[in-house]
Amino acid sequence: MSALEDLAAALRAEGGLIGAAVADPDGAGPAFAGDPEHALLVEAIREGYLQHYGEGRVVRTEDRDLALLAGDRLYALGLARLAELGDLEAVGVLADLISRCAQAHAEGGPERAEMAWQVATRTLAAGH
Repeated sequence: MSALEDLAAALRAEGGLIGAAVADPDGAGPAFAGDPEHALLVEAIREGYLQHYGEGRVVRTEDRDLALLAGDRLYALGLARLAELGDLEAVGVLADLISRCAQAHAEGGPERAEMAWQVATRTLAAGH
């Protein structure tokens, strides 16, 4: 099972409005090709980002309020899993990434957000 499929299964298991909005991530490409231990949490954070600024690969809803709520939940899920691993350096990388993405979008530069994603995922894949 891919990290995106694992993420979809975890959200369905939680149930509620977000669980009901989960779709199969067929054809959705992964955001992170690094180690499996970090893949699920990076995919959760990427999905959170997409809920805030684009279209999700796992949670699909037309309700913008639900999308924002799902985005916040997914950010929290990813960062909590990192904290459980004790990988504080990666927490810093991804927290900085979330901040850079928010700033880039606020300033009308979504391409900078995508560049930040590339840098962060390369950093994580290289072991920080």
